[in-house]
Formats: sequence, structure tokens, C-alpha cells
Amino acid sequence: MRGRDVIAQALAASGYIADADLATAISLMQLLRRPLLLEGEAGVGKTEVAKALAKIHATELIRLQCYEGLDQSSALYEWNYQRQLLAIQAHRGADSIEDQVFSEKYLLERPLLAAIRRSKAPVLLIDEIDRADDEFEAFLLELLSDFQISIPELGTIAAVTIPHVVLTSNGTRELSDALRRRCLYHYVDYPDVDREARIILARIAGASPSLSLQIARMVEGVRKEELRKVPGVAETLDWAAALVGLDISDLRDAPETVHETLICLLKTHEDRARVTPEVTQRLLGRVA
Repeated sequence: MRGRDVIAQALAASGYIADADLATAISLMQLLRRPLLLEGEAGVGKTEVAKALAKIHATELIRLQCYEGLDQSSALYEWNYQRQLLAIQAHRGADSIEDQVFSEKYLLERPLLAAIRRSKAPVLLIDEIDRADDEFEAFLLELLSDFQISIPELGTIAAVTIPHVVLTSNGTRELSDALRRRCLYHYVDYPDVDREARIILARIAGASPSLSLQIARMVEGVRKEELRKVPGVAETLDWAAALVGLDISDLRDAPETVHETLICLLKTHEDRARVTPEVTQRLLGRVA
């Protein structure tokens, strides 16, 4: 598929190494102008997809971080009540002041409104949609269908451009069938050894091909241990940067340093205690 190959090359040039399935999903997302839902464990690079897309299109990335209790005003728009109050006090008695204070001048854009009012289509990242409430998900579904917003004081605002929409989910709750039907879908898994080595090479200056491959193999082994929090790609890159900074060129030559720097990968007390020096040595034996 030519479109997939073009996307994969463009992503690689921006520093994101995608597998064929993800490149296909992004290619179809752009062809069909549909939102793309990326699901997977935390740390596998879902958010980075949106950042890479913004680089590819040389456009703005607008991010809506979802959380429990997120409401429409926080996601859409709010009125600048302080400025409105000052204007009312300054023009007390004026008949037209009510119309004036509910004008564009006093409107505060939030991510969803901002995304449909840009002259150049931005990338809209709706991050961790599974953390938002069902009610907000239903509202979002309506917006993604029409790409227009109704503001009682101003009327209906239709999209100037249709943004490139990426939604991410860590799977903390089940999303509605309606939202899933509205979006294209791709599950983002941890990268295999070869792809993670390529990611390290692309993102960490000074990392040699052999060291990158050793790190990727070591991380693969760590992920197979019974951990409370499995390290993601971001942790891999932190560890690779630390090893390069310490002038480590071969993991097998510095087992103590390798073990000590695993704090870059292991983020809980239980996991740190589980990966003992003996475990580290066992994993290093599989790196060659």
C-alpha cells in the first residue's frame, strides 16, 4: 500500500518508528477523514503518534487531557467572567452592555473550540478518553459527527477546517460502541526488539546500533518479569540516554552500572526489589 509506505517514511523522518499496521491506520484516517482511536498500555507511544502527525503536517497540536469530572466548559469554551464584570461596572447603565460582554472579545477558547476554528487543520489529541465520564463521551461523539459547536450567546460555530483527530485510551474503562464505530481503531502494543532498537537509534544521539539492540533485548526481558508497572518506550529512551551519557558501549561489560541504572525502567519499590542483581545478570546473559 503506497499510502502506508509514505506515512511510515514521514513518521520515521519525524522520529516516530511505526509498524505497518499503525502506518496503515494513519493512512486510512487521512484518506477517510475519520478520527483514529489508539488503545494500549500506558507508555507504548500513543500520544507520540499525535505529536508526530503534527510534525508531518507542519501544524499545531491541540491537546485535551481527559480526567474524571471533565465538563463541556473546560473542553469547549468559557466566558471571561472577570473581564465581563469589569466591563459591566465601567459601563453601568448602558443599554447595550449585555450584548457587548457576550461577544468574541470575552470568549475563552478551550481545546475543542480552538481545534475547529484554526485556518489550517490542527491535530486534535483527545488524550485518555477512558478517564472521562460517559456523559462527556456522549457529548464528544456529537461533536465528532458534526464538527460544530452551539454557543447560546453567539449561535452555531461551524468548523473552519476539520482537524486530524487522535483519541487515546489506556483501557481503564470500556468505551461505548457508538464512539468505537465513529473511529478507526488500532491497538498499540509494546514494540518488538528490532523496532525498539530503531526507536533508540532515531531518538538517542550517540547510541550505536549494537548498544541499541542490546538495550532493546534487555528491556524485552525486563518486561517479561512479573512487574507491577511494565516500562514503556519513554522509560527505554531514558535508560538509553543514561547509558550513553555514562559512556557504556556494551551492557555485558558493566553489569553493576546496568543494574544501578535500571531505576530508569523500574518505577515502584516492589519492581525494584524484584529485579535483583541476580535477575539482572540472568537477563544480561540473554542480551548477546
